[in-house]
Amino acid sequence: MPQPTQETIHALLVKNVPREVVMGVEDALAVGAQRAYVAARGMDEGHLPHVVGQLRHFHMNEAFQRALAANGAEPSPIRGNGIVTGRTGVFTLARFNIPEGFWINGRRSRTRKQMSLANMAIEPLVQPELFSGYQPPSDAVAFFVACFSGNLNIQPESPVSIQIAVPDRYMRGWLFKEPLDEFVKRYDQMPVGQHDLAVPKLKKNIGKQQDKDGTGS
Repeated sequence: MPQPTQETIHALLVKNVPREVVMGVEDALAVGAQRAYVAARGMDEGHLPHVVGQLRHFHMNEAFQRALAANGAEPSPIRGNGIVTGRTGVFTLARFNIPEGFWINGRRSRTRKQMSLANMAIEPLVQPELFSGYQPPSDAVAFFVACFSGNLNIQPESPVSIQIAVPDRYMRGWLFKEPLDEFVKRYDQMPVGQHDLAVPKLKKNIGKQQDKDGTGS
């Protein structure tokens, strides 16, 4: 009888997504948020929250794309409201913003939900004892999620936290999510030789189609 796999989702992330990518994205999203806040100064209070949301989308997308490029993570081009994606190991990487605690907002995008279907292959890692015959995935999806206070009077210039999050296939729940400042500590806990990026880079076009669900993320 096959034994349950000892693999975990966080270990799969660490093996496939280099520390440099994670740290580069963390810095980039903070910079993008700051630029958006500065650019929104002087706008009328009546629509300021919407202006800040729009500017966060554009500035953080640009910063995210540049961080992916600087760290060899194969970014997709910036095209209008389209979702910017990167690729490293088996993971396609993307981003979105939410008010802190409102994780359900991630499901507003049809493109993100379509991307998340790939994670059916890694769902067994959450409860490996219930599955047998697990096969290592060739494709999976993770998101960098910038969580803001939701109130322009409370830390409007930067995220309250930035997390790495892996949704289930329907994006109704999260197989794994953790603040980046905690997640990066996992790289120091991995055994030597576990950082294996020799995996096929498949489906590079995933998520590159235009997303028409709004620009507030």
